Amino acid sequence: MADLTQFIGRNFKVEKTPDLSPEEQFREALRQEGIEPPLEVVFDGRFHRFKTSGKDKSGWYVVFPDNIPAGRFGDWRQDFSVKWCANIGRPLTMQEELARKRHLEEAKLAREAERKKTQEVVAETAEMIWNSCKPATADHPYLKRKGVQPHGIRVTTDNRLVLPLYNGKGEISSLQYIKEDGSKKYHPSGSVDNRFFVLGKIEPLKPVFLAEGFATAASIYEATGNTTVITYSINNLVKVAGTLRAHYGMAQEFIIVADNDESGVGQNGARKAGEQYGMKVIIPPVLGDANDYLQAGYDLKALLKPPLEPDFLVQADEFCKKPDPLRWLIKKYVQENALIMVHGPSGAGKSFVVLDWCLRISSGLPSWAGYGVKEAPVVYLAGEGHHGLKARIAAWKEYNHVKSVNMWLSRSGCDLDKPEGYRLVSDHIKTLPEPPKLIVVDTLHRFLAGDENLAQDTRVMLTSCSSLMDEFECSVLLVHHTGVSEEAQHRARGSSAWKGALDTEISVVPGKNGGPLQIVQRKQKDGEIADPVWCDLVSVDIPGWLDEDDEQVTSAVVVPCDQPPEREKRDSELAEFKKLFQRAWFGTGKEKINGSPFISRENLFNFLLEEGYSKSTANATLRPSRTDRLIGHLLNAEIIKKEGEGWRVIHPAFCSSLLILSNQTHNK
Repeated sequence: MADLTQFIGRNFKVEKTPDLSPEEQFREALRQEGIEPPLEVVFDGRFHRFKTSGKDKSGWYVVFPDNIPAGRFGDWRQDFSVKWCANIGRPLTMQEELARKRHLEEAKLAREAERKKTQEVVAETAEMIWNSCKPATADHPYLKRKGVQPHGIRVTTDNRLVLPLYNGKGEISSLQYIKEDGSKKYHPSGSVDNRFFVLGKIEPLKPVFLAEGFATAASIYEATGNTTVITYSINNLVKVAGTLRAHYGMAQEFIIVADNDESGVGQNGARKAGEQYGMKVIIPPVLGDANDYLQAGYDLKALLKPPLEPDFLVQADEFCKKPDPLRWLIKKYVQENALIMVHGPSGAGKSFVVLDWCLRISSGLPSWAGYGVKEAPVVYLAGEGHHGLKARIAAWKEYNHVKSVNMWLSRSGCDLDKPEGYRLVSDHIKTLPEPPKLIVVDTLHRFLAGDENLAQDTRVMLTSCSSLMDEFECSVLLVHHTGVSEEAQHRARGSSAWKGALDTEISVVPGKNGGPLQIVQRKQKDGEIADPVWCDLVSVDIPGWLDEDDEQVTSAVVVPCDQPPEREKRDSELAEFKKLFQRAWFGTGKEKINGSPFISRENLFNFLLEEGYSKSTANATLRPSRTDRLIGHLLNAEIIKKEGEGWRVIHPAFCSSLLILSNQTHNK
């Protein structure tokens, strides 16, 4: 044969004419899917059914003829369908490809129409069978073996249990049969998708359980007395969960009881449904389902309905008589059993401050900045800077003449908001000689897999922190960064959900021009805001520590110090400005927004004129940029906030003071 590549190119492919006819290709495609093909194959675009392996007509096909036969085939019993197109030995033209896609879609519609028609017939048959069956009794071998009652299911003449599958309208769509040996089978060609059977009656606001199989659901129903929905499979459970949630709304409590499958399929499907539809998920702690758990001798009722938290509700008079006293690790600053955050800009010294607290608590030093310290074990989860941390601890011990501390440190960070990260921390803490009273997370972003700016991810991390607090009866202290801008350096970076969840919020404000840093409380949920504390960073030589050049290694230690004179002046100015704002608010009608004192720019301007201010001085006093004047100074100190055409008081203590004085004046 002559070499034609010089004329047609080397990439040209000569298509081989198929050895089999389209009919034989179709039969071979059926065989490859495990279906015995019919003797006669007709390509006429109509729906055809045929027997498979000598059984009922569960096989089907729809093939359109044209020049290129195409369509679908499948098996009702095995619940699958396959697209098929004949091979003509060459690529399809654009017109042929469009025709193929059209035929496949038409075949799909034909299959769905036939399936609907078949399911309607099956539904009628299923209802007749159900009505003809007798009620099952507790002495049925399967029920006796599972240790459950029949709960309205029925039994055939050959002693198979019969369960109905209902749609959302309460109509029987199909049946499930259970033999004495426990093997299960659905009625052929019946609709199973999004079908269920309810033990009991769903009542508004009463808990409802969801489970896969009858024995599991019956065990739950009998243990709790609560309505239980049988979903028949985990895949169907997800669909049924969506249907129930859409119908009954978010106020209805649904609880999914998943099977503890070795493969993880049951657990994963249940968690998916729980997350998607806001449902609690309970998984037996051992392999198997709820019935297996019960049969193994465990307390299923305790698993499904744990006892209520004691003393959740308490009579008000009794509550007032027995207030719980606040307990402190460091008086006024580090509360016991609290969620605390210390934040500050990078390099402000927040880690030095927190480390100093931890070492004082864990070593038994009696005081910090004049406040009492309680001795207790500490766990310090360090996500970074481990080499520097060694030097800081060594320097601190040298400066404070401490030989030993009861503190444990992590060698690395982990995703504390993930189950595996939480378990890593929890399991290691359990191995300690005694549980900690304080767990420090330094820094937050090193232990957070999620996004600190998203409320949803924030809540997951906060849940992990709460779990640690509950599990070990301790406080959790988060070390976090502030924003970059000047105005953002007094609040934590990320979602506002952080601040809302905190018991205590503390800022570490860097010193100016080499001056001391400042520790400022921004929030103290259960107590009064403490006075700020000033601290210097003192350099300390670490005995015996030399670098590679035999030079002395040093580190810094944070040491409380006196308030700088300049700050005393500013505090005095702030006090005078607060007094002026107070007089103005009282003098202009004591206006409020959302319960907080508010004064409009116009009213404040007029007040200043009445006080003898010139117009130019009054305008300067109201400029936010003038931090040496009333508004600028109060804004900078976070006493007030711009609100519309005026300013609203946001500082809790000052706000409370104004409102109390206002009430006292009113009562007089």
